[in-house]
Amino acid sequence: MSSRIERAVRKVNEAAPGRAGGVPQWQLSAEIPFGGSHVARLRLDNGLTLLLLVDRSAPVVAYYTWFRVGSRHERPGKTGLAHLFEHLMFNETEDLAAGEFDRKLEESGAETNAATWLDWTFYHEALPKDRLGLAIRLESSRMSRLVLREPQVASEKEVVANERRYRVEDDVDGAASELLYRTAFTVHPYHWPTIGWMDDIAGFTPEDCEAFYRTYYAPNNAILVVVGDVDEADVLRKVGAAYGGIPAATIPEEDTRPEPAQTEDRQATLVKPTASERVSIAWHGPALGDADHPALTVLNEILMGGRASRLYRSFVVERELVTDLRGWPSTFRDPGIYEIGFTARPGKTKDDILPLLDEALARAREELVTDEELARAKARLELGLLGSLDTAAGKAEQIGFNEIVLGDPAAGFRRLEVYRRITRGEIRTAARRYLSRPRTVVHVIPERGGA
Repeated sequence: MSSRIERAVRKVNEAAPGRAGGVPQWQLSAEIPFGGSHVARLRLDNGLTLLLLVDRSAPVVAYYTWFRVGSRHERPGKTGLAHLFEHLMFNETEDLAAGEFDRKLEESGAETNAATWLDWTFYHEALPKDRLGLAIRLESSRMSRLVLREPQVASEKEVVANERRYRVEDDVDGAASELLYRTAFTVHPYHWPTIGWMDDIAGFTPEDCEAFYRTYYAPNNAILVVVGDVDEADVLRKVGAAYGGIPAATIPEEDTRPEPAQTEDRQATLVKPTASERVSIAWHGPALGDADHPALTVLNEILMGGRASRLYRSFVVERELVTDLRGWPSTFRDPGIYEIGFTARPGKTKDDILPLLDEALARAREELVTDEELARAKARLELGLLGSLDTAAGKAEQIGFNEIVLGDPAAGFRRLEVYRRITRGEIRTAARRYLSRPRTVVHVIPERGGA
């Protein structure tokens, strides 16, 4: 007996049999369990992937467009192009004046935004279910009919340059994070910031933008994620009509150089107008899809996950050495970093804190965590994942992220099962494997007369 999505594909393909040669317009490749439902993975014959999850819990729909392009796909001298497009895509198209994209969505009660990072870019709308057709029309238009002449490019370059000044050059945390990655990575494109270097931003031409757009903003480089109270055949019909005529592009093979092993500690210093010292530390770590990543994530939760965590209690509450303490194993497609950062209390210095932090990390390498710590960390991680799936937009973001980074829209549920099986011994092994490596340390020193 065929499923609802199989019947919908057959119905739509029979009504519109596709291009010459009788190739079906839609192909259903998988129905992937997702919680108590299924995500259908479908493919249009120009290469567009659609991930569709029917969710009737509210009369809304989340519409996400993910592109397999981020700052890792750039090259030296042209950094920041992927992020610039996050701005350009809200500008003028051949059939829509500047500002009309946002206006039409706002008039329909929709929310829209976008994000760019190292491995990906996405655009999204959350809107009433009866306005899905509007999102489809607008997104398909700007995938293929974006205007990239000199006035549009120059205007958005200035916006991005100002954003860089505000979020990096004039921001202590932004500047420290950029320096950390620039120092920890020497070869891999994770070395440069997603926002790009200022000289590169200033040098972009309309020709640069046009070439990037025609290469990466193509249906065979995109994943549409639709989650909400929708009819499957209606979605297939509308998406097929809007995107079916957009030609596929030739996507170049990546030429990424793996980051070589770091063989010695690296140090970098910033002087900034800040009230107290700040420190960021990075060890090279696993990719999101590596077998070690879940154990390192649980370890991080034990050390710094919330007010009851081991290091928060010790360094923030009991010893009053720092005002904040944070850790994060990067969730990248390629091996990234495990990052720890802290802000010293006024009057305290890196030399007061770092030796004690090293002692605490040595304990994690040598001793087993307690059963209570392990259970609490697993519960927090499970709550975090399930909480992110409360809304249609939350489901759509999880589906798209896991598909584009791991090739599995339901990877979050599989990861949850891995968390549940992790043992105390595996946590200690992860600590030994990653926290014994040479590291990168960025030290932010308050300038004389700092705020």
